[in-house]
Amino acid sequence: MKKMMLAAAMMTGLAATAAQAQVAVKHIQPNEKSPIATGVWAGDTLYLSGQLADPVTPADVAKGTPAVYGDTKTQSLSIFNKIQKLLKEQGLDMKDVVKMTVFLAGDPANGGKLDFPGLQASYTQFFGTKDQPNKPARSAMQVAALVAPTALVEIEVIAVKGK
Repeated sequence: MKKMMLAAAMMTGLAATAAQAQVAVKHIQPNEKSPIATGVWAGDTLYLSGQLADPVTPADVAKGTPAVYGDTKTQSLSIFNKIQKLLKEQGLDMKDVVKMTVFLAGDPANGGKLDFPGLQASYTQFFGTKDQPNKPARSAMQVAALVAPTALVEIEVIAVKGK
Protein backbone atom coordinates (compact mmCIF):
# COMPACT_ATOMS: atom_id res chain seq x y z
CA MET A 1 0.00 0.00 0.00
CA LYS A 2 2.81 2.38 0.94
CA LYS A 3 4.54 1.63 -2.37
CA MET A 4 1.36 2.45 -4.30
CA MET A 5 0.90 5.72 -2.41
CA LEU A 6 4.56 6.63 -3.00
CA ALA A 7 4.21 5.81 -6.71
CA ALA A 8 1.03 7.90 -6.95
CA ALA A 9 2.75 10.84 -5.22
CA MET A 10 5.72 10.55 -7.59
CA MET A 11 3.44 10.48 -10.64
CA THR A 12 1.57 13.55 -9.38
CA GLY A 13 4.91 15.33 -8.91
CA LEU A 14 6.06 14.33 -12.39
CA ALA A 15 2.80 15.56 -13.92
CA ALA A 16 3.13 18.90 -12.13
CA THR A 17 6.74 19.23 -13.31
CA ALA A 18 5.73 18.40 -16.90
CA ALA A 19 2.96 21.02 -16.79
CA GLN A 20 5.42 23.63 -15.55
CA ALA A 21 7.93 22.66 -18.25
CA GLN A 22 5.50 23.59 -21.03
CA VAL A 23 6.22 27.09 -22.30
CA ALA A 24 4.67 29.37 -24.86
CA VAL A 25 6.58 29.36 -28.15
CA LYS A 26 6.40 32.26 -30.61
CA HIS A 27 8.22 32.43 -33.94
CA ILE A 28 9.36 35.82 -35.23
CA GLN A 29 9.11 35.75 -39.01
CA PRO A 30 10.78 38.45 -41.10
CA ASN A 31 8.29 37.66 -43.88
CA GLU A 32 6.19 34.75 -45.10
CA LYS A 33 8.76 33.65 -47.71
CA SER A 34 11.71 33.42 -45.31
CA PRO A 35 12.87 29.83 -44.80
CA ILE A 36 13.85 30.53 -41.17
CA ALA A 37 12.60 32.60 -38.27
CA THR A 38 14.56 35.68 -37.23
CA GLY A 39 14.12 34.38 -33.72
CA VAL A 40 12.04 32.12 -31.53
CA TRP A 41 10.67 32.90 -28.09
CA ALA A 42 10.41 29.91 -25.76
CA GLY A 43 8.97 31.26 -22.53
CA ASP A 44 11.20 34.14 -21.40
CA THR A 45 14.08 33.05 -23.64
CA LEU A 46 14.70 34.47 -27.11
CA TYR A 47 16.84 32.51 -29.55
CA LEU A 48 18.02 34.79 -32.37
CA SER A 49 19.12 33.17 -35.61
CA GLY A 50 22.61 33.85 -36.90
CA GLN A 51 22.99 37.39 -38.19
CA LEU A 52 25.21 38.58 -41.04
CA ALA A 53 26.46 42.10 -41.71
CA ASP A 54 24.67 44.62 -43.85
CA PRO A 55 26.75 46.05 -46.70
CA VAL A 56 28.81 49.17 -46.02
CA THR A 57 28.35 50.06 -49.68
CA PRO A 58 25.39 48.44 -51.48
CA ALA A 59 25.89 46.82 -54.88
CA ASP A 60 25.45 49.08 -57.88
CA VAL A 61 23.88 47.00 -60.64
CA ALA A 62 24.13 49.85 -63.17
CA LYS A 63 27.90 50.10 -62.64
CA GLY A 64 28.32 46.37 -62.13
CA THR A 65 29.99 46.78 -58.73
CA PRO A 66 29.37 44.28 -55.94
CA ALA A 67 28.36 45.21 -52.42
CA VAL A 68 31.20 45.92 -50.00
CA TYR A 69 30.90 44.46 -46.49
CA GLY A 70 34.23 45.43 -44.96
CA ASP A 71 36.63 43.56 -42.73
CA THR A 72 35.85 41.47 -39.64
CA LYS A 73 35.71 44.49 -37.33
CA THR A 74 33.32 46.34 -39.67
CA GLN A 75 31.09 43.30 -40.19
CA SER A 76 31.03 42.53 -36.46
CA LEU A 77 29.99 46.10 -35.65
CA SER A 78 27.18 45.87 -38.23
CA ILE A 79 26.00 42.57 -36.76
CA PHE A 80 26.05 43.81 -33.16
CA ASN A 81 24.02 46.85 -34.17
CA LYS A 82 21.55 44.58 -35.97
CA ILE A 83 21.29 42.28 -32.93
CA GLN A 84 20.75 45.27 -30.65
CA LYS A 85 17.93 46.50 -32.91
CA LEU A 86 16.28 43.07 -33.03
CA LEU A 87 16.50 42.74 -29.25
CA LYS A 88 14.97 46.20 -28.72
CA GLU A 89 12.08 45.27 -31.02
CA GLN A 90 11.39 42.40 -28.60
CA GLY A 91 11.71 44.53 -25.44
CA LEU A 92 15.24 43.33 -24.66
CA ASP A 93 18.74 44.80 -24.76
CA MET A 94 22.33 43.60 -24.99
CA LYS A 95 22.39 43.20 -21.19
CA ASP A 96 19.87 40.37 -21.62
CA VAL A 97 22.18 38.29 -23.85
CA VAL A 98 23.25 35.20 -21.91
CA LYS A 99 24.92 33.13 -24.66
CA MET A 100 26.60 34.05 -27.92
CA THR A 101 28.00 31.85 -30.66
CA VAL A 102 30.34 33.43 -33.18
CA PHE A 103 31.34 31.88 -36.49
CA LEU A 104 34.39 33.40 -38.15
CA ALA A 105 35.59 32.73 -41.70
CA GLY A 106 39.15 33.35 -42.76
CA ASP A 107 39.67 36.74 -44.34
CA PRO A 108 41.27 36.51 -47.80
CA ALA A 109 42.81 39.96 -47.15
CA ASN A 110 44.42 38.46 -44.02
CA GLY A 111 45.98 35.44 -45.73
CA GLY A 112 42.89 33.34 -45.01
CA LYS A 113 43.29 33.71 -41.24
CA LEU A 114 40.44 34.71 -38.97
CA ASP A 115 40.63 38.17 -37.42
CA PHE A 116 39.70 37.54 -33.78
CA PRO A 117 41.05 40.95 -32.65
CA GLY A 118 38.70 42.59 -35.19
CA LEU A 119 35.74 40.75 -33.66
CA GLN A 120 36.87 41.63 -30.16
CA ALA A 121 37.23 45.33 -31.02
CA SER A 122 33.54 45.49 -31.93
CA TYR A 123 32.39 43.14 -29.15
CA THR A 124 33.91 45.33 -26.43
CA GLN A 125 31.81 48.29 -27.61
CA PHE A 126 28.65 46.41 -26.51
CA PHE A 127 29.72 44.09 -23.67
CA GLY A 128 31.76 44.76 -20.57
CA THR A 129 31.42 48.53 -20.84
CA LYS A 130 30.74 51.03 -18.07
CA ASP A 131 27.15 51.44 -19.34
CA GLN A 132 26.60 47.73 -20.05
CA PRO A 133 28.92 45.61 -17.88
CA ASN A 134 27.17 42.26 -18.53
CA LYS A 135 29.14 39.74 -20.57
CA PRO A 136 27.49 36.64 -22.05
CA ALA A 137 28.93 33.17 -22.17
CA ARG A 138 30.50 32.94 -25.62
CA SER A 139 31.90 30.43 -28.08
CA ALA A 140 33.84 31.48 -31.16
CA MET A 141 35.11 29.23 -33.90
CA GLN A 142 36.61 29.41 -37.35
CA VAL A 143 34.55 27.83 -40.10
CA ALA A 144 35.53 27.01 -43.67
CA ALA A 145 32.93 29.39 -45.07
CA LEU A 146 29.64 31.11 -44.29
CA VAL A 147 26.46 31.11 -46.36
CA ALA A 148 27.24 34.47 -48.01
CA PRO A 149 30.54 34.40 -49.92
CA THR A 150 31.55 37.84 -48.58
CA ALA A 151 30.62 37.05 -44.97
CA LEU A 152 33.47 36.88 -42.48
CA VAL A 153 31.29 36.76 -39.35
CA GLU A 154 27.95 35.29 -38.29
CA ILE A 155 26.65 35.71 -34.74
CA GLU A 156 23.71 34.09 -32.98
CA VAL A 157 22.56 34.92 -29.47
CA ILE A 158 20.28 33.68 -26.75
CA ALA A 159 18.70 36.37 -24.56
CA VAL A 160 16.55 36.01 -21.46
CA LYS A 161 13.93 38.46 -20.25
CA GLY A 162 14.74 39.10 -16.59
CA LYS A 163 12.06 39.05 -13.94
